[in-house]
Amino acid sequence: MRILGIDPGFAIAGYSIIDYTGNKFKLIVAGAIQTEAHVSFPLRLTKIYNELETIINEYKPEAIAVEELFFNNNTKTAINVAQARGVILLAGSKLGINTFEYTPLQVKQAVVGYGRAEKKQVQKMVQTILNIDKQLVAVTCVHISLLMI
Repeated sequence: MRILGIDPGFAIAGYSIIDYTGNKFKLIVAGAIQTEAHVSFPLRLTKIYNELETIINEYKPEAIAVEELFFNNNTKTAINVAQARGVILLAGSKLGINTFEYTPLQVKQAVVGYGRAEKKQVQKMVQTILNIDKQLVAVTCVHISLLMI
């Protein structure tokens, strides 16, 4: 199973693609879609959509896992990130790919086994699983999907 995991943002949207075969994870690619602050917000969203569409068409994931918004104290930032998430969800939907959403708590629970784990604990576990310390949302998609089968 090939999974695209996305950590949404409007300045930087991190992503990774992993293959999960025979109880093993293999990192295919990891990167970020970046937009510039001086560009209008609608054009930033367009760039996110276009680059994500290119990534999906190139790597052909079977599922997309997107982290749900963690609301912070900055309402404007939260709204902008929510709009970026909408563009990400739209890209998956338009291309006919099953898209799953997970809270940060679910991600931590699936990866570490404890939903309130510290970021360093999560990074260490992901590093152990994939030999990197990047994106963990794709791993969550597999863990939670396996529990539901």
